Amino acid sequence: MSDAKTEGTAASSPASHTRKRILCLSGILLLIALAIVRSAVTTSLDSFTYDEGYHIGAGAVHMRTGDFRLNPEQPPLTKLWVGAYVNLLGYETSPLRAFADKEDERKFVEVDAYEKNDPFVLQTRARAAMFGLNGLLLLLFGLSVWRVFGDFAALGSVAFLAIDPTIAAHLPVVMTDLPVALASGIAILMAAHAFRTWRLLDLLLAALALGLALSAKHSGIITLIGVAIIRTVIALAFAKGERLSERFRRLGSVAAVVLGGIIVLWAFYGFQFRETPGTTEETFNRPLAVKISDVRSTAYRTALTAASVAYIFPRAYTWGMADTIRAGVEGRAIQVRAFGSSYYARAPLYFFPGIIAAKLPIGLLALSLLGAGLLIARRLPGDWLVPFVCVAAFSALFLFFLMRGSSYAGVRHALPIYPLMAILSGFAIAGAMRMKSLALRSIVGLLLLVAAVSAVPQMRPWEYFNEFAGGKENAHLYFNDEGVDLSQRIGEVADYYHRELKPSGEIPFIAYFSNATDRKARGMDWVGRVPERDLPRFEPEMVTGTFFIGANELGESTWWDIGKPFRGTEPVARFGNIFVFRGSFPRPTAMLARGIFYRTIYATIYTHEPNIPAAIEGIERSLALDGKCFFVSLELGNQYLKLGDREGALRAYRISHANAPRTDSIYDLIGEQ
Repeated sequence: MSDAKTEGTAASSPASHTRKRILCLSGILLLIALAIVRSAVTTSLDSFTYDEGYHIGAGAVHMRTGDFRLNPEQPPLTKLWVGAYVNLLGYETSPLRAFADKEDERKFVEVDAYEKNDPFVLQTRARAAMFGLNGLLLLLFGLSVWRVFGDFAALGSVAFLAIDPTIAAHLPVVMTDLPVALASGIAILMAAHAFRTWRLLDLLLAALALGLALSAKHSGIITLIGVAIIRTVIALAFAKGERLSERFRRLGSVAAVVLGGIIVLWAFYGFQFRETPGTTEETFNRPLAVKISDVRSTAYRTALTAASVAYIFPRAYTWGMADTIRAGVEGRAIQVRAFGSSYYARAPLYFFPGIIAAKLPIGLLALSLLGAGLLIARRLPGDWLVPFVCVAAFSALFLFFLMRGSSYAGVRHALPIYPLMAILSGFAIAGAMRMKSLALRSIVGLLLLVAAVSAVPQMRPWEYFNEFAGGKENAHLYFNDEGVDLSQRIGEVADYYHRELKPSGEIPFIAYFSNATDRKARGMDWVGRVPERDLPRFEPEMVTGTFFIGANELGESTWWDIGKPFRGTEPVARFGNIFVFRGSFPRPTAMLARGIFYRTIYATIYTHEPNIPAAIEGIERSLALDGKCFFVSLELGNQYLKLGDREGALRAYRISHANAPRTDSIYDLIGEQ
């Protein structure tokens, strides 16, 4: 299996060599099986994350109709895999129609997922499908490490991923972060091997792996760039003394791998450019040209337009790339808490390295550092250096893009760095086995034990933070990104509601990032579900009731400071990152302002029949309650502009500009407007 030196003597018999291969493969399979069992148990209480129903429903439609208009912001690998499985077991879908905006599209898909189908049965089926997909990718990653670095390095790398709680948390969820991390790791390793042997089979495997990364998530584009740049450099650097024709042949092989990866991506879209078969008209919830115009950067807009005009990618993929750049690279209008301080959209440059260090069990972190030390000390085979440099260079490139982008997703966007950490841990284990040092083996064994004891028994591994970061109980004091919580606790909220509140007819307030369609499917009622009924609840200066507040809402905020009335108050109950408060509290105007704003824009602006005067009235009501939110004033200015009221628009834009964050380019853009 491996071109690296195997552990053992050159004189070992073929039978012995075969036994070693069988033992290594069995070890990898056992570790993956244990990882899946551990994940199944420790995530068994998790509810759907916020987007899973959306992804599943879109995937089911993709498989059934070949139409890719739904959820184009996510490439199809994960959705097709899960969609095929749920369709096989019976999934009801509604006939496709035109959509006014993303919210309209999301609601359409989620009505299918949560109302036309049993969402609890659906989650069980989706978890099974994702265990299959991610288990397969783990196996391919282990085999790739084995092929490049040998058997003990492979076993150590897979052991790292099997122990890590963040990996365990992502194994069953219908999201794209873990698939792209594993597929990218496989692609870089296969490319490193292919460009060392230049054999046709290895080049084909590298292209296939690259195509999987592109099809898993749009950040796979970084993998493509990494393969192209790194391998071009190596093809030229290691061609000294070669004829010019040989150099061109190698460069041609690099180009073929890149082109092959793009062809694999097209295959996932059925080799169709248009999102909807049988029509040349766009059917997205927002036209592609308008979607591209939302991107601030001229360079990105030019590249996206060129990709569309030149038919480089399917149109749905380009649409999703525009969405990814706008939200993930340029940043969303959100407040980020990082290491106890608040920032707008982007945390400091050290955020992603820091969040990885905070999320990894200390034992695994130390094991990776030990592997790096052995590599630097040249205690490992010399032919491991070049492929490792490829992996490290890709990780550095990926980290560069991460550090320039938005921080809202936390560690899940940093998962493509995990293969590098896993390989370094594999180096530590391989080094211990090769050097036959009792002290080194004892250290490695102790670090694995410490990591396992810290991480494996933890229920709800999504919430895991290591001891240096305050542990899962206190991490919300320092972080509020999606690596802290992503709606998985809504099931406990529903249980508490049905047990403690519904019998007496009490309707609670909920400020927890969760899916309203999911809450409805659980038979819940909450303040704001029926606005006309619930607005009087906010009229008194002191409001009495039960409040479910997400941990990410408790920290201080520049605008919409939801947690202000509750800070310093002891909750009556806590479910992980949800705090339950009961009693009388100062009027939660921030909660009301946010609710009015979002209800207004989705009911009067992002709809088939916009009502601009009603939109202005609703937005002004929101601003009267909390005038610090700059994008609310910005939206008000946009609506005044639609009516031709230049003075009203300028007044709103000036307020928006005064409240906009100075650290972001949005400040200058509003100033220009």
